[in-house]
Amino acid sequence: MHMSVSIAVAGASGYVGGEVLRVLARHPEVTIGALTAHSSAGDRLGAHQGHLVSLADRVIEPTTPQNLAGHDVVVLALPHGASGEVAAQLPADTLVIDCGADHRLASSEDWVEYYGGEHAGTWPYGMPELITSTGRQRDALPGVDRIAVPGCNVTAVTLGLQPGVAAGVVEPTDIVAVLANGYSGAGKKLSPHLLASEGLGMAQPYAVGGTHRHIPEIAQNLRSAGAADVRISFTPTLVPMSRGILATVTAPLAAGADADSVRAAWVSAYADEPFVHVLPEGQWPSTAMTLGANTALMQVAVDAKAGRVVVVCAIDNLVKGTAGAAAQSMNLALGLPETMGLITEGVAP
Repeated sequence: MHMSVSIAVAGASGYVGGEVLRVLARHPEVTIGALTAHSSAGDRLGAHQGHLVSLADRVIEPTTPQNLAGHDVVVLALPHGASGEVAAQLPADTLVIDCGADHRLASSEDWVEYYGGEHAGTWPYGMPELITSTGRQRDALPGVDRIAVPGCNVTAVTLGLQPGVAAGVVEPTDIVAVLANGYSGAGKKLSPHLLASEGLGMAQPYAVGGTHRHIPEIAQNLRSAGAADVRISFTPTLVPMSRGILATVTAPLAAGADADSVRAAWVSAYADEPFVHVLPEGQWPSTAMTLGANTALMQVAVDAKAGRVVVVCAIDNLVKGTAGAAAQSMNLALGLPETMGLITEGVAP
């Protein structure tokens, strides 16, 4: 099958926009169209994304519906709260992929509580591996014209824990998730605590005490996988690395479950997934293993003395956590092979 897909990217000068372009530049069916942004409009892309050699001479245009229209696909790599207004002005037959949070949540009440302002609506969810009552979320993506890409932390925690929820071997009412996060997840905004002189010398938690905006999205996903009720303590921590997430997630072992049934649940859930893998027993994932790849690697164990299941999941927050998920979901929506243009091998050392 051969088709040429023209793609515009809004927010092209940011980390997410740059990663979307890096991933799509190697896609055999994609032609990169308009590149837009706000404050960097008029600059050449290479001034902001020097690693994108093939696109370095392209001029960034203002983000307007007129500049984005006329493409088969529009990717919105915009700040939270900015995508809804732009998307509402794009043609209904354009595939619009929102890498921000505006269209992820099904509950408008959750949106108001965690983000504030008016909820822009709910779009088909761009996590193909998400377990649903009828199978996997990938079955809902072919032919759609709107896709909401999941949050990066959400991806790590959801993929890490959903097999246990679906199989009934964990209790989802006492989940504890502690994440080590690379600084690119905070975006390019200038802030003293994000400067190298500050960040390279410390690890620092943020959005502690149930305030992180990804919490309702994680709960939404685990309910999709079969949880009747979800309670989660979620604490992300910035650590001195550019990209990557290492999520350690624990939950009580369900009555009647043991180490064998727990491991079987995870292995079975991901046996046929091209991008999500359970490592051999005794091997634990690191962020280095997934650097630059659309891959989630994990290990699961039972802490018998604590009576808890422990899962560690590693992803690249900019690839599997965002841009790779966008490309993977785009492929499904357009009827292309799901794995097209995506790599599973990380960059090491």
